[in-house]
Amino acid sequence: MPTPPTPPPRLARASAGARPPAPVRAVHLGLGAFHRAHQAVYTMADPDWGIAAYTFRNADLPRTLAEQDGLYTLQVRGNGQPQAQIVDSISRAHPGGDTERWLADLACPDVALLTLTITEAGYRTAGDGSAIDRVVAGLRGRHRAGGAPIALVPCDNLPGNGDVLRAAVRSAAGDEDSAFRSWLEEHVSCVDTVVDRITPVAGEDDVATAARLTGFDDHAPVVTEPFSEWLLAGQFPLGRPTWENAGARFVDDLAAYEQRKLWFLNGAHTLLAYTGPALGCATVDEAVRHPVPAALVESWWDTAARHASLPAEDLADYRERLLRRFSSRGIRHQLLHIAVGGSEKIPARILPVLRAERAAGQLPEPAVAALAGWLIHLRDRDVVDPRADELVALALDADGARRVVAALDADLAEDRELITAVDDYVGRLRRSNP
Repeated sequence: MPTPPTPPPRLARASAGARPPAPVRAVHLGLGAFHRAHQAVYTMADPDWGIAAYTFRNADLPRTLAEQDGLYTLQVRGNGQPQAQIVDSISRAHPGGDTERWLADLACPDVALLTLTITEAGYRTAGDGSAIDRVVAGLRGRHRAGGAPIALVPCDNLPGNGDVLRAAVRSAAGDEDSAFRSWLEEHVSCVDTVVDRITPVAGEDDVATAARLTGFDDHAPVVTEPFSEWLLAGQFPLGRPTWENAGARFVDDLAAYEQRKLWFLNGAHTLLAYTGPALGCATVDEAVRHPVPAALVESWWDTAARHASLPAEDLADYRERLLRRFSSRGIRHQLLHIAVGGSEKIPARILPVLRAERAAGQLPEPAVAALAGWLIHLRDRDVVDPRADELVALALDADGARRVVAALDADLAEDRELITAVDDYVGRLRRSNP
């Protein structure tokens, strides 16, 4: 049985007054700000569970965290003074190149779960080196090492993310032997989740703030908002941390909550991300103080509510909380950061409501505005998207609106009233910010 090497002495923990590292019982893939503001904070509520965290994108962060013995500061910013705490649930941090340790961790029977924050794009199996291929390699090693069961817990914004992960793993393991594939079906659980916490990129000033608030010399601080939500549904065959002690909720069916978050929070974010910059706004709080995007968001919520599954009072309360979060000056959430990956976000966040409205004979202004703003974004800005080259070329075509929409939904692209409205709204947004 492969066993991970013993970690070095935890000197930083002693100097910071933190607990010794907990034994590694959870592995995380996708070490970044969101994981450290969310799952790692929830796991800190259970001192018996430590995390071995991996990233395949950034060698500097795991090196910094290793030098800090896994510790970092979480700065929570609302409208008052920021609050900070030292998070100690990451027992080890590793770069993705540490393949031997990755395989050893996932083969270890003491490890009961693997959490993932690999972005929406990460669930596509794109050949050797993809996140899913690395997961399958780890599971293959676990099967060979004795086949202890394990729970996979995706924490990315995808409807039915547990089912999406299950399908991706099945596809990547399609050429594996039948014994391994049977083990995947019988002993690997894929948990559905809804996650929510706004976590913007930390700046240089946050290093000084961390030291001032905690006395800890932190070179990997995380900044976040007061609000946090984690809903889960699924099985944990070898147990799990007591995440509920930090506010996590375990429910039988996540579909209505997934819909609420995707349409109301993420949909509004996407709407602001594409209309706000076209009107001169840089951050979410600026955008919701601008009369045009603010009115569009309220209209979007009214529109989405007509097709949502949860009771009206639940949705009304959620809208109030969202508006407070969006308006907070403590979190400078950059709109262009939210605008990344529109080809993956718009189909989940905007198009389901748009299709329902068109089926009812309605042409919702906020959905039209989101598509128009995205068209401007593709034409005018440096685009970060898995399909960037394709989409930018389509957007610059004389028939750009129809061709860009066709790249997402062929039926909507044949809706002439919709395409004309999108074209007209491009001009309207441009005229609003001369």
